[in-house]
Amino acid sequence: MNPAWWQPRGTLRRFVGDLVADELGRLRRRAVPRPQPWGDRLRLDADLGVDSLERLSLAAALAEVLHLHESGIEDHLLARRTFGEWLDVAQAGLARFDQRLTFRTSGSSGAPKPCQHTLAGLRQETRHLATLFSGRRRVLGAVPSHHIYGFLFCVLLPKELGLEENCFVDLRASTPAWLARHAQPGDLVIGHPDFWAALAHTVPALPPRVEGVTSTAPCPPDVAQGVVRAGLQRLVQVYGSSETGGIAQRTRPDEPYLLFPHWRFDPTDAGRLLRELPDGVVQPFQAQDQLHPRGERHFELGARLDAAVQVGGINVFPGRVREVLCRHPAVQDAAVRPMRPEEGIRLKAFVVPTADAPEEPELLAALDDWVTRELTPAERPKSFRFGPQLPTGPTGKPVDWAIWL
Repeated sequence: MNPAWWQPRGTLRRFVGDLVADELGRLRRRAVPRPQPWGDRLRLDADLGVDSLERLSLAAALAEVLHLHESGIEDHLLARRTFGEWLDVAQAGLARFDQRLTFRTSGSSGAPKPCQHTLAGLRQETRHLATLFSGRRRVLGAVPSHHIYGFLFCVLLPKELGLEENCFVDLRASTPAWLARHAQPGDLVIGHPDFWAALAHTVPALPPRVEGVTSTAPCPPDVAQGVVRAGLQRLVQVYGSSETGGIAQRTRPDEPYLLFPHWRFDPTDAGRLLRELPDGVVQPFQAQDQLHPRGERHFELGARLDAAVQVGGINVFPGRVREVLCRHPAVQDAAVRPMRPEEGIRLKAFVVPTADAPEEPELLAALDDWVTRELTPAERPKSFRFGPQLPTGPTGKPVDWAIWL
């Protein structure tokens, strides 16, 4: 029988702390400064500054993800003020019902979509993952545990591998240099493309027999090759989403993805996938990207179908960012793109000011204030260029621009 995912209490502490910090950051559009892990006596009001409206939103978010309504205990959260009391309520609810969880998409379009999963379906995936990473001694995670990727790899997988709670290490407050000094043979490191890019650029060598996983966005080939040159035994790239969980994996950037055993292509629609659930039900899914089948179980990954780009593992929509910029009274038009690889890993904006707009230094300060107020951190452009018209090519079509003049 599988152990409860929310035991021991340290695992639940990490999960609930990640969710509360993320939800507060979303509500306030800035990170929560209080470092984790949080103790039981931490007060939501006095220590985190949570007001009554924020407490209501936090309680709703926690009740949604843990399905506390299934146990009828969700209202108890509003009467509790300490983090430990919230953990008590969550633990009591999960003891009554823990067979479904709801994760949100990582989108920055204003309303992340809830995605419901059965615990049986999530365990189906981690049973397969355990065959890929058997013999791992520790799991080191650089991703939050309340997102589906972090939950699968940093909560369920360690238990599937038979690891104790103290065999999980949270890397989010550590530098790549710390990993180079403290990683041990047999470690499994859970990261995302930006994490691995930082490691590839700063770490000359890793200890032997350290493996890694990357997901949330395609990993650039130079990054995957760079971490292997730094000594990583292999970097497993996982393709999936909040709606589906993991779908496929590959270990080299020049090879196609291989479907997990419980996934297959729909023979009547090449763009659709079929998943066989643990109860035998076959469920169809429309992929968010163009998939180009290569044989019965392999595929090449094409472009996204929804025009989203990834910034720090978060889906960001440049079109929405442009709309927000164009609402500023000093902006006549704007274009928003991801930076080129040599420029950085954030968004950049080209702005056509109105005729009565202030001079560039003042306009830049005003736009910085505007995007800080209106956009989430991942959506905010980190470079602005100004000109009398948007950049176009000889045929009049929009083109990219360099961030340096």
